[in-house]
Amino acid sequence: MTTRPDVLSFSAGKPYARHTTVRDATFAVLRRLGITTIFGNPGSTEIPLLTDLPESFRYILALHEGSVVGIATGYAMGRGEPALVNLHTAAGLGNAINAIANARDCRVPLVIVVGQQDRRQLAFEPFLTGRGLERMAEDYLVWANFPARAQDLPGAIARAYHEARSGQGPALVVAPMGDWDEHADGLAAGAPEVVVRPTAIGAKEMAPLLELIASSSAPAIVVGAGTADPETWEALIELVERVECPVWQEPLFSRAGFPHDHRLFAGHLPWKRRSMREALAGHDLVLAVGTSALRTYLFDEQAALLEPGTVVAVLTDDPAEAHRSPCQLAVVAPIAQACGALSRSLLTRAARSVPPRVPTVMSDASSPVDALRVGQVFAELASRLPDDVVLVEESPSSRPELLAHLPARTPLGFVANGGGGLGFGLTGAIGLRFALHDRPVVAVLGDGSAMYTIQALWTAAHYDIGVLLIVMANGRYAVMDELARTRGGVGCWPAFEAVDVACVAEGLGCVSLSVRTHDELVRVLNEVAPTLRGRQQPLLLQVEVE
Repeated sequence: MTTRPDVLSFSAGKPYARHTTVRDATFAVLRRLGITTIFGNPGSTEIPLLTDLPESFRYILALHEGSVVGIATGYAMGRGEPALVNLHTAAGLGNAINAIANARDCRVPLVIVVGQQDRRQLAFEPFLTGRGLERMAEDYLVWANFPARAQDLPGAIARAYHEARSGQGPALVVAPMGDWDEHADGLAAGAPEVVVRPTAIGAKEMAPLLELIASSSAPAIVVGAGTADPETWEALIELVERVECPVWQEPLFSRAGFPHDHRLFAGHLPWKRRSMREALAGHDLVLAVGTSALRTYLFDEQAALLEPGTVVAVLTDDPAEAHRSPCQLAVVAPIAQACGALSRSLLTRAARSVPPRVPTVMSDASSPVDALRVGQVFAELASRLPDDVVLVEESPSSRPELLAHLPARTPLGFVANGGGGLGFGLTGAIGLRFALHDRPVVAVLGDGSAMYTIQALWTAAHYDIGVLLIVMANGRYAVMDELARTRGGVGCWPAFEAVDVACVAEGLGCVSLSVRTHDELVRVLNEVAPTLRGRQQPLLLQVEVE
């Protein structure tokens, strides 16, 4: 039987048809895995791969590699499957490392194929040779490989897919440009066609954690991005309602891990050590679910995070999260199944309520004033956005007020940068809307943040991605100004009032509007809000705020 060029079976151990190339075999792998959308910004090392791309594949162009990876991250997050990224040797990979780091911190699987010069001349280091490409971003990768020979490339990409899924992060394969035209080898190193990951977990496996919860008189739960998918979200709700304990969202979170309007939601855990200790005071058990224990930010005092005697436990499906956690017990297991096993084994406690949350910041959101304030903007948004909105945030100085006005009510109800490096808010929103055609996607961005990946607006406009991007324009890095003030001084950086993001958007083909007054804001939101679900074109709304 002749092997068809578009069918690949490593387990069969049969040679390919004589005319089958490594490129043919790779496309067959990608079809089988269901990843036929390629995000990229092409260079010369990608010409052999991308010329005459098969009709079953689509290529999504972004104008900078940071935008490429950011959009792919949002797309993978929305679909719950790895996305395929193609980058151009060292130049492209270098530009993308910030976005790759964010994908790892956000637990998002990516398959990254990086071009390289022809391996027949690598020893001479020709122009655009990438030195050690598989090591350039290794601390942010779950797996990386430079195949020993061209024929191993399809199998390496198949393995990268499985590594990205199981490791919940980016996996990278280096692809020398001459490899694509080589003859494929059906006996080359491959990867499983199907990977089955059993998830059966019972009371026996959960016994140590069950004992801790059952013996606790005042437990609390802290959730992270690992509980943000719909299945885990529902399983965690059931567990929380059985234990009847308050739930905190971890500091500086990238995805909501629990409904923020639930009666047992206690609020957003502060990142400062003293404030975190005060928030969790009185609890004899703190269980971190889907995150490590416990994430902070700037080192602000030489003191413990929790009161003496408080037991800390971690439930995560990421071994690295467990291994770096200072805790008495760490359980590494699929979180949804683990929560289900705990719920089935625990007795229901008496119902309780969590004291009403006091918003961290609430600036004058009521009576309109000449200069718009962020609280006013978010109050008007909150009254118009649907419950299933995907809200993407990258406006650090106004984040507390955004969280106060717009609680996440559904999985992906709140999405933010996971690693701290700016640029994901704009690109991630575009990728999420690209993946989620039936959900409205709204991004709230600072003007400084928006400029990091502003080129992504061209992609949104060119591919008719109907995302609403709200830029809170204050002409400065306000969060940096505030941090400088807390040190009793002022920053050395200037303001940048002359930056007009709306004007830049128009130049990239994206429709934009500028808003300066409360009346203008109300009028524009009344027009735009009803169109969010069915939008076919992006819109950037620049709101000048005090």
